[in-house]
Amino acid sequence: MKVITGFHSIEERVNVFAKEKERTQKKAGEVDNCKIFYNKIGPRVKKILETAQKAGVAAQKVDEAKLVELVQDLPQALQDHRGIVMTVTGEKQRAQNLVDFESWLKQSDEKQKQTVVILDKVTDPHNVGAILRSCDQFGADLVIIPEHNSASNIGENEVIGRTSAGASAWVPVSIVNNLTRAAEMLKQKGFWIYGADAGGETCSNIDFADKTVIIMGSEGNGISSLLEKQCDSIVSIPTCGKIDSLNVSVAAGVLLYELYRRKLQNQK
Repeated sequence: MKVITGFHSIEERVNVFAKEKERTQKKAGEVDNCKIFYNKIGPRVKKILETAQKAGVAAQKVDEAKLVELVQDLPQALQDHRGIVMTVTGEKQRAQNLVDFESWLKQSDEKQKQTVVILDKVTDPHNVGAILRSCDQFGADLVIIPEHNSASNIGENEVIGRTSAGASAWVPVSIVNNLTRAAEMLKQKGFWIYGADAGGETCSNIDFADKTVIIMGSEGNGISSLLEKQCDSIVSIPTCGKIDSLNVSVAAGVLLYELYRRKLQNQK
């Protein structure tokens, strides 16, 4: 059984069930692998319960002790249930390295230095696999991939697994619905956002923050305009060739190495 806490995480899961019910025209009450437990009805909980009812997700009012019991085996940062908990059973086992973004974010305060990579509509599984391999070798803490318009089937894509040389099973990956919202949440946690683009400032001139996010744009169109607005700085890699730019996976590897190299220097 999986236990989910946090308003946003529960809302996301309930919305998935609601959309599925709308698509398949299932009758209320047919979602039998999940349940919501609550004991406080604030505005957020009320909204979740209303959506759950429409989606056919059962909800039960319980006392505080029951909620504490449900979350007791979760990491400390996730035990703050705020009056509502969702349980899910019978789901197909996901790859062990796939992590819930909000849950990861809650625990991000535990490390002073972290590197996150956001892949903005990188659709070629060869590129995703190569980037994951670089993330493994240079110690990236998380890779964030959009649910749509990307090679997001990390655990099942043979090309990604082969190209990453197995790193796709080890590097922590979060698949999210909205990259812009994810970037906003990272900024709220003290991360600085750097977008990779050929027209940016040379990476050797940038003093990267301890908590760094690198955004790698799509193979054809680069970083989307909404996501670019979240960037604190645009960073480029100095080159001397005659073609326009580096392949996205090569560029990611160069930037990750630069961050790793500086980390090693600071440890001396």
